[in-house]
Amino acid sequence: MKKYRMAIVGATGAVGEEMRLVLEERKFPVEKLSLFASARSAGKEYEFRGEKVVVQELKDNSFTKIDIALFSGGDEVSQHFAPLAVEQGAVVIDNGKYFRMDPEVPLVVPEVNPDDLKWHKGLIANPNCSTIQMVVALKPIYDAAGIERVVVATYQSVSGTGKEAIEELKNQTASIASGQEFEIKAYPYQIAFNLLPHIGSFTENGYTTEEMKMLNETRKILGDNRIRVAATTVRVPVYRAHSEVVQVETKEKISVQRAREVLGVFPGIKVIDNPEKLEYPLPLFAEGKDEVFVGRIREDISTEKGLVMWVVADNLRKGAALNAVQIAEQLIKIK
Repeated sequence: MKKYRMAIVGATGAVGEEMRLVLEERKFPVEKLSLFASARSAGKEYEFRGEKVVVQELKDNSFTKIDIALFSGGDEVSQHFAPLAVEQGAVVIDNGKYFRMDPEVPLVVPEVNPDDLKWHKGLIANPNCSTIQMVVALKPIYDAAGIERVVVATYQSVSGTGKEAIEELKNQTASIASGQEFEIKAYPYQIAFNLLPHIGSFTENGYTTEEMKMLNETRKILGDNRIRVAATTVRVPVYRAHSEVVQVETKEKISVQRAREVLGVFPGIKVIDNPEKLEYPLPLFAEGKDEVFVGRIREDISTEKGLVMWVVADNLRKGAALNAVQIAEQLIKIK
């Protein structure tokens, strides 16, 4: 089997660390792994397959001996370094938002639109975490009955913001429990014991950038600009894994039983839907798991052709690192 020279850009961040773990867990055919980050993080050591790998400072010429580069270093890093990596012969899978809506760049969830990889030009975009888990759950419904409209409310964990937000939630929770003062830095308000109905920056139409991503990316991934999507994205005091209430208005009537069937056989989905026994997906149980979990599947009683479902996934895995590695796995299959 051919082996590949891999790189992770942003290797010391929450997603970058998860990318390294996923590459090892899934036994990706790595010949050599290079880890890149900013100058202040250079010199850190991580273990990969029993060997120490030293983080290097990211430079313009870092990709001359790289086959596939997984980027999670932020949009400024992607904007500058991704084109350089492609010029030097690497295929870039970018986890940031900078290239997602570029018509020349495929935006891919391997279970949903793997064929879009066939027209890549060296650069592939990884969708937003909240979009990824939603479109995985939407795709079998879309194929079975078509989709007119989606209304989604998200409950997104602090790990989506990064390591500093995880630590802030821990510190705020401990401080409140002990009656001490605490710091507010990662978010505009306290996140412990609170909800923030605001992820990203606000746009002129009153929606946030995160909410508009869910509209625009869903249309691009499913290849259907007629789908209407209205999202409300909420940050919640959960360490890891995002949850979503997804209301789907279909073109054709689909029964709850049929929906459970098509969801249950779709790759990457695990249905947990037994309300009589209080069995449904929870972010606590999704942490560290690869699947998109779907439950609370029921008719939308406010419309003739509608379903409601509860969708949960680990945002650092399927919402970011795992999806990127799955793209790489699909790439080497079609080469």
